[in-house]
Amino acid sequence: MISPTAAATATATTTSLATVFNTQRMRKFSFGCPQLHPTTSPWMLRQQHTPTLMAASGTSLHSKTTSSWEDRISVHGLSESVVGVLGGGLLGRMLCQAASQMAIKVIILDPMENCPASTLSYYHMVGSYDDSATVQEFAKRCGVLTVEIEHVDADTLEKLEQQGVDCQPKASTIKIIEDKYLQKVHFYQHAIPLPEFMQSKRLAYDGRGNAVARTEEDLSSAVSALGGCDRGLYAEKWTPFVKELSVIVARGRDNTVLCYIQLLKLFTGPNSLFTWGNICHVVKSPANVSWEIMKLATDVARRAVVSLDGAGVFAVELFLTADCQVVG
Repeated sequence: MISPTAAATATATTTSLATVFNTQRMRKFSFGCPQLHPTTSPWMLRQQHTPTLMAASGTSLHSKTTSSWEDRISVHGLSESVVGVLGGGLLGRMLCQAASQMAIKVIILDPMENCPASTLSYYHMVGSYDDSATVQEFAKRCGVLTVEIEHVDADTLEKLEQQGVDCQPKASTIKIIEDKYLQKVHFYQHAIPLPEFMQSKRLAYDGRGNAVARTEEDLSSAVSALGGCDRGLYAEKWTPFVKELSVIVARGRDNTVLCYIQLLKLFTGPNSLFTWGNICHVVKSPANVSWEIMKLATDVARRAVVSLDGAGVFAVELFLTADCQVVG
């Protein structure tokens, strides 16, 4: 499974950092980046009924301050140095850290006023990243628009692309990533090996949006646990696995693809040493697997990313089975 991940490492290609993004299960992942000092700017953007600048004291700033902000952050097309990120979570924070070392300004759109990326971003607009009007207003200030979470309004990104906005990865890729059934179909068509289990088409990750039915009698309760068929579900055969791996894949605008370290993910759940709900508990790097498994996993991850459109850094999550098969 793939996740666009704005967990841009400082080693991810410098020529394409501005196009980093986040792919889902591919679920989100994290690892250490050097700590940078937060911005000392006293201003931040906050969303009221429409995007409006607010001073640190809470005083609303209108035309004069807005003009000053526009002077500093160029309108789309005039500067490639401003990266707009939909989402301000941990992955967005790490992107800000890496971008700062390259003198790249990162502005974020996130509904949480104190989201993890807010202290390191050049500016933070407080607003919903799945609200079309807010995203379109935000995009006016970006040389390139990317995401650190896949649960965004892909239709709006598609409209922005038609208007000439540089969205990375492409809206078509976000649509595939955010809908797990479309993701399965897409990778099946590109001969990517897949596991088999039941989960929600959308919003399924890290123990959420999926359920196991071990018998026919369990099907009804599994469907109910996932919110019913109206949400859109698909069912597959359970695939026993012994380890879950993540491969970090960076893809540049020139379609250059580089694979980075493999991570071993340890989950809580019925088949683990822990007792609660299939949530990632520990991430180890590098993964303790053989060279042959590492090569196989890297090949699967590379092919998965090559099949998608757009540049960015992807976390490709894979299952390793007892018979040494790697499936996505």
